Amino acid sequence: MEALTGEEVAKLHQDYVMQSWHKQGGKAMPVKEAKGIYLWDYDGNKYADMSSLLVCSNLGHELPEIVDAITEQAHKMCFMSPAYASEPKSRLAKMLVDVAGPDFYQRVFFTNGGADSNENAIKMARMVTGRSKIFSCYRSYHGSTLGASFASGDWRRFATEAGGEAPSFVHFMNPNMYEDGFDRGVDDEKVTKLYLKRLEDQLIYENPYNVAAILMESIVGANGVILPPKGYMEGVRALCDKYGILMICDEVMAGFGRTGKMFAWQNFDLKPDMFTFAKGVTCGYVPLGGVVVSKKISDYFTDHVLQCGLTYSGHTLACAAGVAAVSYYLDHDVCAHVKKMEGVLKPFLESMVEKHKCVGEARCIGLFAALTIVKNKATRELMAPYHASNSVMPTIMAELKKKGFLTFGRETNINICPPLIITEEELNEQLPKLDEVLTWVDETYCG
Repeated sequence: MEALTGEEVAKLHQDYVMQSWHKQGGKAMPVKEAKGIYLWDYDGNKYADMSSLLVCSNLGHELPEIVDAITEQAHKMCFMSPAYASEPKSRLAKMLVDVAGPDFYQRVFFTNGGADSNENAIKMARMVTGRSKIFSCYRSYHGSTLGASFASGDWRRFATEAGGEAPSFVHFMNPNMYEDGFDRGVDDEKVTKLYLKRLEDQLIYENPYNVAAILMESIVGANGVILPPKGYMEGVRALCDKYGILMICDEVMAGFGRTGKMFAWQNFDLKPDMFTFAKGVTCGYVPLGGVVVSKKISDYFTDHVLQCGLTYSGHTLACAAGVAAVSYYLDHDVCAHVKKMEGVLKPFLESMVEKHKCVGEARCIGLFAALTIVKNKATRELMAPYHASNSVMPTIMAELKKKGFLTFGRETNINICPPLIITEEELNEQLPKLDEVLTWVDETYCG
């Protein structure tokens, strides 16, 4: 088949592809090649992938170890029914349990991606507890399937609710210290106490003994890398224990070395009853997700039928990619490298707060970071309030793209989440581009 030009690729996409989260018929940049931390378009322009695409390409693009594992497995067996055991699936399940902690965790239910990981965790929680309600945060995103959308808090859930809200999903407000008017490192104890009190009050009003689970991102990702105040996550775990509620941590974006720990919940003094994953398990090379469950939940399904099933659960080719990716994280001590790169990224982002009128706060843990962009630093007026209809943020992102710095953000945030293999030299090459665009934002939008 004759290769297409970039213009032809873009036109076919425009005419025939349903583009997620967009009005249809718009133009998309055609990408010809990707390698390491870089992408190239058909005109030869080079872009640094400073968001790991959708915070999934943790080990960069075209990593030989993953590509070779996929190729080797494709020559043996691409797919086998979930009812049969396959070497990649069996190996990967044990690897994930071992990394999570085999003293507490037991088994993995594999899915196709992040949304259905959360869907199936919700189903398991209801089966195990016999309760119906699911608590989740307003500042959250858990996927676009029906149940995951109901659990999500940001405005992307609105289309799902057009036919009426699901009565068994209850949202609560999780803390965002900067936007709530507090100062990190100063007000943590006050904020933790306040928000845990509000959460417990809401649980009581909703009847905590009919709440199956509290579903939370270990660290809120797409909505701005919102770091919880000290003690907050442990406090939520304590509330779950108090009322017999299961705690589910969504690790879809924050997992697999992103924070300098294999899983983000490992930054806190807790163990969730279940945690969900996707993205970084294969770095997006082949779709794969799953739910890691505690021994207690695993034991329940020894005596009760697990009413969950997917044709591609534990997909053979995907699991082979997962084995290669997880092996790479461990063999190359990627978490240690991430903490080292945090030592470059975090001080730079904090310096942007000091330098620029438009930067209200910088948040960074590992290579999981975001800047809050404001109109007025003194009043903390956001550049783009929640679900703003005429946001200038796409224009800011376009300016970054012009400089070859690709990333994304939600609402008033710019996310900086590069591939975990990025070097200090590559960071130092790309970060000045962000500085230049922030200077432009100061001059254009902050007077």
